[in-house]
Amino acid sequence: MASITELKCALRETLEARGVMGKLKARIRAEVFNALDDQSEPRPPLSHENLLINELIREYLEFNKYRYTASVLTAESGQPEVPLDRQFVANELNVVEDPGARTMPLLYGLLSHFLQSRDSKEKLFLRSSAPLTAQKSNTEDC
Repeated sequence: MASITELKCALRETLEARGVMGKLKARIRAEVFNALDDQSEPRPPLSHENLLINELIREYLEFNKYRYTASVLTAESGQPEVPLDRQFVANELNVVEDPGARTMPLLYGLLSHFLQSRDSKEKLFLRSSAPLTAQKSNTEDC
């Protein structure tokens, strides 16, 4: 007859082999973050920009199989559980993709675009935008 220790080991190995153990650990981490999160200090509303940035990051994390990190990002940021439609994100960023590019996260395509544009010696001029500036001033008190 198998000992309790052997049964625990067999159960752990089975759960790890099925990928369930990692999901459980990620869920526990997310719940711990939720429990520790200071609810008395409300989070600023999720801006449109942060919604898009978080979605780009989530797509990248899931593509690279960083599912635990993605689950914590979703829980901590207030990002919707259901991912945004990729075409919606691409449209919001004014990005047009060829069919082959759709197999990679949008973040890779954006990075590739900027790395290739270095050859033209033109720099991208970044300006602050009102929503990001307003949100930044809210977080400076922390």
